[in-house]
Amino acid sequence: MSEPSDDDLMYDDSYRESDVVAEKDRKKSYEVEFIVHPIQGIVKKQDEEVVHVSSILGIQKQHAATLLRHFRWNKERLIERYMDNSDDVLKKAGVITDDSRVPKFVRVPGFVCEICCDDDNDLETLALSCGHRFCRNCYEHYLTQKIKEEGESRRILCMANNCNVIVDESTVELAVNKDIHERYRTLLNRTYVDDNEYLRWCPAPSCEYAVECHVPQTSLTSIVPTVECVCSHRFCFGCGLPDHQPSICMLVKKWIKKCEDDSETANWISAHTKECGKCHSTIEKNEHGTSWYNCNRYDEKSSQDARDQQAKSRASLERYLHYYNRFANHEQSAKLDRELYNKTEKKMEEMQQTSDLSWIEVQFLKKAVDILVQCRMTLKWTYAFAFYLARNNQTEIFEDNQRDLEMAVELLSELLEKPIEAEKIAELKQQVLDKTVYVASRREVVLEDTAKGLLEGRWEFQVDIKN
Repeated sequence: MSEPSDDDLMYDDSYRESDVVAEKDRKKSYEVEFIVHPIQGIVKKQDEEVVHVSSILGIQKQHAATLLRHFRWNKERLIERYMDNSDDVLKKAGVITDDSRVPKFVRVPGFVCEICCDDDNDLETLALSCGHRFCRNCYEHYLTQKIKEEGESRRILCMANNCNVIVDESTVELAVNKDIHERYRTLLNRTYVDDNEYLRWCPAPSCEYAVECHVPQTSLTSIVPTVECVCSHRFCFGCGLPDHQPSICMLVKKWIKKCEDDSETANWISAHTKECGKCHSTIEKNEHGTSWYNCNRYDEKSSQDARDQQAKSRASLERYLHYYNRFANHEQSAKLDRELYNKTEKKMEEMQQTSDLSWIEVQFLKKAVDILVQCRMTLKWTYAFAFYLARNNQTEIFEDNQRDLEMAVELLSELLEKPIEAEKIAELKQQVLDKTVYVASRREVVLEDTAKGLLEGRWEFQVDIKN
């Protein structure tokens, strides 16, 4: 998918202009609408929802925030339950909305902290709205441990035994130092995204963007919601794995597990068995003869039963290896293609030096490698998809499209490996441009056909894709 131009970008009024928004319209069957948000947008959205709920329910913002986190930011469900039975909601969420009991540090004559037994007259103490009071040092230590060591933020409870009142954000800010409070805010931002069905953090290392995509889990049997972060990482919004179009999440899960379970079996069979030279049965190396098998004697019944089972097992394994080997080959090729980026950059520099092309004009080589790697990954997952397909006329069409993409990818790969000849640069450029467009179009045919087939329920699988 090409990067969106300025005209293609759209902005949601509820977010800052710095929010990056992708894909204005869903133009193709295999594409989904999604929005990429920076941390500022996530914080702003939280604040807006807190203010909204605070206004509707007539409660302080810190209480509204605690209620929203208790309901995992399902604002509609919170408001509905609160209107039905506010006392029950507040009790379960650990909130006491008594404005006269705002937590603050005070000195209480004769107070003895139950935790550290400090009874100093100048001792600063803190009590939540529940009334349980402890000294400042104990509260700061407790909150620091919860936040820094345990990574807790959403459900930090009062220190008293069996009290479920939540320590709200304003109290945390009051009791801890700036660094711990910033850590607390970071954790709250993470829980906001983690709790929201339509938000997911980009899984790329060190990336701090979150992606919003309104594809529910119930739709993952009919669509692969591939999204792309501003860091250029493409991944499936449904499961968080790298882009695996055209295979739906459930098939990917089954395939990965099967590869983990069967790869060692396949390796063992390859290393430890061979065909008997006389009768072509699969036998363990250095062993020749079992209770039913001997080259010069034929036990018809036990031999036939064993052969039938052996034939089925061998056919099943060979079928698996057919798809697995091609899956693995494309995965390895994609890794090798990534090494092409270094070679391609050198070629681009060489092309500049031996022609009148600018750096911008030689970018077609990098774009070609981008498309090549992307198509390798698509081809890889077409074999997992094909492994689970039930054979019918639709399967043959899919395999024809798969074959066409595979041939186009290999031709582009060969072109990119060609050495640069100064007198043929213009010709090579046109060939690469044409082949890149063709390869991208063949990938689109594969993805469009499989996506439409999923949406229409046209594909039949050999496994239950709903479990």
